[in-house]
Amino acid sequence: MSKIEVDQVDPQSGTTLTLGTSGDTVSIPSGVTLANAGTATGFAAIAWQSTIVTGATLTAEANKGYWIDTSSNACTVTLPTSSSVGDQLYFVDYARNFGTNALTLDPGSQNYQGNSSPNPVYDTDGQAIAIVYSGATKGWIPTTDDDVSLETPQFATVSYVCIAGGGGVNSTSNNYAGGAGAGGYRSAFNSESSGGGGSSETALQMFGGTTYTITVGAGGAFGPGTGATAGSDSSIAGSDITNVVSAGGGTSAVSSNVGGTPLTGGSGGSGGGGTGGGSGGTGTSNQGFNGGSSGGVNSGGGGGGAGAIGSNGSGSTGGAGGNGVASTITGSSVTRGGGGGASASSSAGAGGTGGGGTGNVGAASSGSNGTANTGGGAAGFNGSNTNGNGGSGVVILRLLTSKYSGASTTGSPTVTTSGSDTIVTFNASGSITLA
Repeated sequence: MSKIEVDQVDPQSGTTLTLGTSGDTVSIPSGVTLANAGTATGFAAIAWQSTIVTGATLTAEANKGYWIDTSSNACTVTLPTSSSVGDQLYFVDYARNFGTNALTLDPGSQNYQGNSSPNPVYDTDGQAIAIVYSGATKGWIPTTDDDVSLETPQFATVSYVCIAGGGGVNSTSNNYAGGAGAGGYRSAFNSESSGGGGSSETALQMFGGTTYTITVGAGGAFGPGTGATAGSDSSIAGSDITNVVSAGGGTSAVSSNVGGTPLTGGSGGSGGGGTGGGSGGTGTSNQGFNGGSSGGVNSGGGGGGAGAIGSNGSGSTGGAGGNGVASTITGSSVTRGGGGGASASSSAGAGGTGGGGTGNVGAASSGSNGTANTGGGAAGFNGSNTNGNGGSGVVILRLLTSKYSGASTTGSPTVTTSGSDTIVTFNASGSITLA
């Protein structure tokens, strides 16, 4: 190998000095220091752009710095589609407006802080963000972003069935009460229907470290005369989700005396049945159906169910409770949310499938409760005993077992698995916090 020893190399002509030709590798041995007293280009230095970015989108180029002005609108920056280790990018909140109109970085098919989604969002006024590409595994990593946050927080997609408590029954001796309505039924699992003929809802995104409160509504209580109560609401609530609330089932109606004024069933998740010739109560949209109308003083209307309207009473035959809705969220098909059957002088109405109580016949008959943890409505009866309570509700969550690992709960839910999923069934109120 030839060796040249000189103190200075100057170009023979002009002012440009070229080392090697295209494809050559110029090696600098270990221990050698390059001292730059001039201007270096092409060494991954940051080239700051003189144009202020005010648009809603920008496609960034490696080793450049950008002033981002979001005074008028948010901005989404698409990062380079192909990156090399050591590539750098800088973004600065030019007008201190990221808190109002955020900067979103879209890394495309590359990772950001080791994650492929979601896109990082910078929403703090005055932020300056410097990122360096580290390779395929972690992708782009911030070396400066002021709050040192994980900008790609991970979440679990959580399906659910949320059912409120069923309604209680109003009743007095010598009167034929309608059936109570089932608790409101909301579903976001496998395209299964919600109550009231509603479509399947959108699954929740639950983030690690956030505590989500689960409320399981109690069934409504029997009431002598007109003192019954509607079922209580069930819900899934958290600081970073739109709360899911299912409405408690409506009470049945009872006439004040034989041949008295017709009374309408109570409104709720599903409506209660009417009595004395009265109409059924109204169900809640996308949660449950209306109750049935009374056939007169000798028969009540059936309570509305999650899956069907309560049947009307006719003459001395009570209306059947509306059927509930089936779900396979627990791994097998289970029907919940049935309306209560109505009482009558000769033939009582059946309870709706899914926990609705069956009506009773004749004077001073025994009441029938809705089934616990189905949201079933209580059955109508003629008497003043202490039965006639709605069934309590239930909240069921389903998510990937890998996302459930390390979670903590309160309220002693039942935890089972089905395939790659974990199912968390709350029969009583509690909470869940993912890792």
